[in-house]
Amino acid sequence: MSLKFAILTSLTEREGSGIELARRFDKSIGYFWPATHQQIYRELDRLAAADLIRELPQEGPPRRGQPRRFAVTDHGRDLLVAWIGEDDEPDSMRSSLAVRVRAAASTGRIHELRHALEHHRRGRLETLRRYREIEEQDFASRDPADTRGVLQHQVLKLGIQAEQAWLGWCDETLEVLERLIDTV
Repeated sequence: MSLKFAILTSLTEREGSGIELARRFDKSIGYFWPATHQQIYRELDRLAAADLIRELPQEGPPRRGQPRRFAVTDHGRDLLVAWIGEDDEPDSMRSSLAVRVRAAASTGRIHELRHALEHHRRGRLETLRRYREIEEQDFASRDPADTRGVLQHQVLKLGIQAEQAWLGWCDETLEVLERLIDTV
């Protein structure tokens, strides 16, 4: 997937300026498709040049520093809709922690691994806390017939389940590590 489709999705949900879009990425889409503000602004220019989004007229008289606002064009929406049904391959998992565990296995330096596992676990626990907070705030009283809300909640549930799986793996690996250290 490319950033293009993440931005088209976000602008389909709600029109906005580059800064508004960047803030939305920081609070939602960015949890599963991260992008820097710079990347977002560059992609907005590419999408506009390809007629996938259009700049909206400014509200009120023009003034310096007024952000440009964007909306998805019919062509952009058609492309997004076609993309929804396309096949793609599951994303590969990238994890520096998994590589660290392999490095500890190949070097025999298992004592150094505990700190990395505990640090990673704390980060995953914080992310899970944040996701639960979002769930409580945004989805506790959602109408079950609200297709948009239900599907957005499913995306959040994927994040929650992924963090729970990582926490379970970290706990299990820490237990294995303790047993290995006891035998060394």
